[in-house]
Parts: sequence; structure tokens; C-alpha cells
Amino acid sequence: MPTIETSPELVAQAYLYGFPLVFNLDQVNRYVHEGIGANPAAAFNTFSHARTLAGPEDTFVTINNDTLYSMAQLDLSVGPVALHVPDTAGRYYVLQFVDAWTNNFAYVGHRATGTGEGEFLLVPPGWDGDAPAGVTLIRFPTLVASIVGRWAVAIEQDLPVVHEFQDAATLTPLDPDASPDGLAVPDESVPEELVFLEKLRVWSQQLPPAERDKPLQNSLAPLGLTTTGASPYTSLPTADVSALAEGLEHGKAALHKVLVSGSSPEVNGWKLVFHAFDYNLDFFEVGALDDDQFKIQDPKLRIVERAAAAIGGLWGNHPYEAAYVITYVDDHGEQLTGARTYTLRLHPAPPVDAFWSLTMYSVPDFYLVANPMDRYSIGDRTPGVVLDDDGALTIVISHEQPTDPKAAANWLPSPAGDFRPVLRMYEPHPAVLDQTYVPPPITRTPG
Repeated sequence: MPTIETSPELVAQAYLYGFPLVFNLDQVNRYVHEGIGANPAAAFNTFSHARTLAGPEDTFVTINNDTLYSMAQLDLSVGPVALHVPDTAGRYYVLQFVDAWTNNFAYVGHRATGTGEGEFLLVPPGWDGDAPAGVTLIRFPTLVASIVGRWAVAIEQDLPVVHEFQDAATLTPLDPDASPDGLAVPDESVPEELVFLEKLRVWSQQLPPAERDKPLQNSLAPLGLTTTGASPYTSLPTADVSALAEGLEHGKAALHKVLVSGSSPEVNGWKLVFHAFDYNLDFFEVGALDDDQFKIQDPKLRIVERAAAAIGGLWGNHPYEAAYVITYVDDHGEQLTGARTYTLRLHPAPPVDAFWSLTMYSVPDFYLVANPMDRYSIGDRTPGVVLDDDGALTIVISHEQPTDPKAAANWLPSPAGDFRPVLRMYEPHPAVLDQTYVPPPITRTPG
């Protein structure tokens, strides 16, 4: 049995490096074997369609309440897969392609390819061939990857229309008899405290990272992460297990610190996490912009931001598709809590080509929160909101429902405890990304 390095610093580094891969593939497994909330389980290379908007039962970090999700987990060990998308007659949708390491590498939909009918060929790494005429080729960086599909829904009456669009989107392996390999199975005899390292070991070997990250991965070899065959973690001395577990806890603490502080600029208490998902430097297929303004160039910052993006908003978009701003604090700089009442007065509303919304999430899980109104977000498509005389929208945020009719119409329910809202701007105008437009602070109501 080779000697395993147990340095807490090296283990913490491995945690930050490998967290996106492990966390992501755990969710891939959930979708394939269990489903998540409104999305039923679906085998590799098939779509799982949510037929209702997400709610509190959808325990997925920072899930949106604006769109119906169509998820697909792809395993191109079967070879190329054909994708067909329907004509949505101008309705916003996006199919976002995310590789195993959480790189957004392609987009299909309203902004990227339009809303007409389309044909695409999804091919594995190293595939050598050409797409047929009229078919767009999309090359995958990793054999396993995800399609995160979102279809805009404004009102309940939209659902049947969107269901038809969902059903018309299809995935068809060119070899109908091929069976996907699936994800490598970690050794079940590894101590529970070290399962993360075992998953990172087997999955990073099955699904190699970008070339630029291989030296970093190789530098973690003393931890046993490049060991092939039998797991090096099954019969370690108790002291080594404890030391490795301690290092992982250091990594978790470092990740939490990055998530709360982070490197994103802050204005009016809002963290402008426009560039939190800009860690892809290598893979640019249809719809993904190979543009330096959407690339984190600092190599160390890039790894840390990638981990924070995974835990804070897995499968988030590049800012040109959807810009996100988040806040934990009010205009006094204090944590937002259901023990208080707040307002957010938007005048003007966020400038977008698609739509915008403000969604409520619990802390620290970042899940949607059950409330008597079944309202989880409010935005430019929310029916029944009442504008101020000057056209502004004043959103009321509180745990208890307001008694004033106008405030009740504009109410975004919060949990009883701490919370974190997220403002999403789909297809934002340049004014959003260059910070000419910034949202005002969430203001504490006196009393």
C-alpha cells in the first residue's frame, strides 16, 4: 500500500479543486437514479421534464422559479447523439451544456441560435467526423455532461404550450444498440469521511479535466488521487483517516468563506456575481462566447471561484445569458432575516431582452421556501403586482403577509430565519454588465 500524504493544506487544495466535479456528478447521479423534485428520474441520453415550476420540494441549490426545467444527463460513451429542438415561436428558452467539471461550453436557444426548429449533433471528445448538412456540431469536453434546459413560463395557462415544446425536444443516439457506461463506481468500503476523495479519484480519472488543469491534478498525486485500480483509502491507519478528514474540513471552511465573501464586486449590498461562471477558458461551442471579458484569467482565483459557483448556484449561466446578483444584507449592512420587513424599490426595472425576477432562498441551503401564497419569486411577468404612481415597483419582503392590499400584491415571502434573495436578469442589456445599471439596496422598514 503506497504512503498517502495527509497534509491539511494539500487536502484542502484538493477539496477546492475537486468540489465542482464531485458535487456536480452527485447531482447527475440523482437525476439519473432518483430525479429531483418536479424532474423525474431519466436514464442517460434522455430528457427529464418538469411539468410544474420549481417549489420547496425541489431541493436543488438556487433553483429558479421562472422556467420549466428540462434536464438531460449525457453519456457519450454510446457515441454521437442527435438533438432536435422545436420552433418555439419566439418564446424564451435555453439549453445550456455543462461538462463534468461544470464548464458551460455551449448554448442553444433564444439568444444563441434563435427559436426556430433546429438539429444538432452531440459528439464525444476526440470524435473525428463531420455533421450532415444543416446540422450543427457540438463537441463535448467530457464524455459525461449535462443539458440544463429552461423554458419561460409566465402564467399557469402557459404550461400546456410549454409541455408541447418539451415533448418535441428529443435526444437520439445514432447507435440505438449502444449502452452507456455510466459513472465509475467509487469503492463502497472507503471510510465515510473519505468518500469525497474516492469520488474525486475515480471520476477525475474517468473524466479528465482541461489540459491546463492536469498539472494541478498531478500535484495532488501524493493524496492518492492518481492511483489506479484498487482504492488507496480502504485500509489506512486511523490517524491517517482522521488527518485526511481534517484536511477536508479545512477545505469546506475555506469554500464557505469564499462563498460568503468572494471576489465579486459589491454595490448597495448586492454581490454582482456576473463573472462567477467565467472559469471556462478552453471549450467554446455554439452559443458560448470566446471573449476575454467572460474569462477568469487568474489561475488560482479561477479554481476557487469554480468551487464557490458550484455550491452557491450549480449550473448557473454565463452573464450574457443570465446575469445574477445576490445579497445577504440590508441597507444597514446586516443579515436579512424574517424577523424584519424590507422593501426593494425598482425604478427603473432591470434592463433586459428577455425577463427578470427576484427569487427568495433560505440560508444556508439556498432552497426555495414554503409559504402560504406559494409565491417564490416576483418579476416583470408576475400577474397582479401594483406599480407606484411614478411607475416604480416596490417589492415588500417579509415573513408575515402584509395587511395593506398593495403591499400584499407585491409581497415576496421570506422564511422566518435568515435568507438570501437572487435577482436574475435574462439576456441583460450591456448597462447591467458594465454596472451602469445596479439595483438599489434592500431597505429595512422602520419599526
